[in-house]
Amino acid sequence: MLDTQPRSPQRRRIYLMRHGAVTYFDGSTGRPVLPEQVRLNDDGLAQARAAGEAFRAAGVRFDRAIVSGLPRTVETADLVLRHSGQPDLTPQTWPEWQEIRGGRLGEIPDGELAQAFNGLQRSPVAESQRFLNGESVGELLDRVLGGVSRLQADPDWDCALLVLHGVVNAAILSHAVTGGQRVMLGSWVQSPACINVLDVAPPTGDSPGSWLLRVCNFAPSHPLHADERATTMEALYAQYLRYRSRRG
Repeated sequence: MLDTQPRSPQRRRIYLMRHGAVTYFDGSTGRPVLPEQVRLNDDGLAQARAAGEAFRAAGVRFDRAIVSGLPRTVETADLVLRHSGQPDLTPQTWPEWQEIRGGRLGEIPDGELAQAFNGLQRSPVAESQRFLNGESVGELLDRVLGGVSRLQADPDWDCALLVLHGVVNAAILSHAVTGGQRVMLGSWVQSPACINVLDVAPPTGDSPGSWLLRVCNFAPSHPLHADERATTMEALYAQYLRYRSRRG
């Protein structure tokens, strides 16, 4: 029989997920789909179901579920909760955890496209760096870390499921592994419907609270990531170049 360590009475558990796979470019025209409207594709549906089944197999029970409100997080959370055996837990919507907001792709000069798509992958990322000529990293950190403080200050949960987005998750993970600093590390990979496991103790005095990262980017449907070498943004950059070349 395996020995297990007792739970810390001070430390709470966060299961931080990215939403399942979506299709950001229309399959027939190649035209970008508005990120506020995009929904899970067939792969994303299967990935969310697999995550829910993994939680069920491990006996994980959530007392709080939070989504960003964008359809891809809502759909993922619904499937995860249903397949984990907790369909009656209604997720809360925290819009401060919506994905970093891009600008108009057509207004980005050709020579700036690579930096606009992939600039967030460099560590540490400058707060002035903008995502697709839209929101800056500093603006993202303002709202995301405000949400983290809000969650930490709420005493009425012990085990929370957060279904969010790749860059938002990177901000939270960067904050956690640096001991609560305001920083964005750009090397985090977040596969569709991946699970990160974080434990956090409450803030004390001037301390933002202590964090433990137990699992990062665990994808139940492909745990070894054997077929993955590119990042999401690298893949999207290649798709957009094809669309832009057809338009030209």
